[in-house]
Amino acid sequence: MDEKSWVFHIGPVWFDGTVTTMILVTCLIVFFLVYAFTRNLSLKPKGKQNVLEYLYDFVVGFTEPNVGSRYMKDYSLFYLCLFLFMVIANNLGLMAKLQTTDGTNLWTSPTANLQFDLALSFGIILMTHIEGIRRRGVKKYLKGFITPSFMTPMNLLEEVTNFLSLALRVFGNIFAGEVMASLLITLSHQALYWYPVAFVTNLVWTAFSVFISCVQAYVFTVLSSMYLGHKINDEEE
Repeated sequence: MDEKSWVFHIGPVWFDGTVTTMILVTCLIVFFLVYAFTRNLSLKPKGKQNVLEYLYDFVVGFTEPNVGSRYMKDYSLFYLCLFLFMVIANNLGLMAKLQTTDGTNLWTSPTANLQFDLALSFGIILMTHIEGIRRRGVKKYLKGFITPSFMTPMNLLEEVTNFLSLALRVFGNIFAGEVMASLLITLSHQALYWYPVAFVTNLVWTAFSVFISCVQAYVFTVLSSMYLGHKINDEEE
């Protein structure tokens, strides 16, 4: 896509303004959703409270087998927020397309940006190492990398592949979805007789992309919980 983003800098560090804005928008949406759904809680849930509790149980249901029931209560809210963030971030770019007259893109999915996906993936992997050390201690944690000794290179390589696969999987799917949506919009502008075809095709593609985006949010959260579970749970030798 022939698009560019506006940029800004804080001191010597430059930031992609569009991606930064969309990250903040996503965080605000997640915050206000959770805030609105947790007002006036009752012992007999109904309406929006039912929705939130169902979503919470759903996330706990697919992350607890990886994290373990022993630690799940400590990480359940984190994975709920992570899942909500990924669902919203993956779909934002499908909801609208805003550009200035010079082609500067003002609206996109944060996860359609490779740098953001790599940063998010790095943050997840870093958190798993920190929690692993905190739960098991430095000596016992490091022992897992060098036992048996001939597997040490493979264990280190696994950390790199986990980091890259976590980022590249979500980037590839979300970026491809937005590229296809942009092409369909461009097609509708080519000639009047293409508009009905592009319109119907774009509706179908958007529905499919929303489904894929939600699946990617699920996969990202599952894999994040698996990586954490491997780090914090003692493995019996």
